[in-house]
Amino acid sequence: MSKQELITLIEKKRSELFQVVSKNGLNSNAAIYHSQELDRLLNEYNRIYIKKIISH
Repeated sequence: MSKQELITLIEKKRSELFQVVSKNGLNSNAAIYHSQELDRLLNEYNRIYIKKIISH
């Protein structure tokens, strides 16, 4: 997966999370699920792209 594809997925998941939270509330199961998915994508981005920058 390219960097831009991952950024696009992160932006999409963030948008979905905002929509779910506004509709179902912050503590809803759907919001928690989307938040965890966003965390997973952000962690992947950090693991692949950010740590490489810091370690060089």
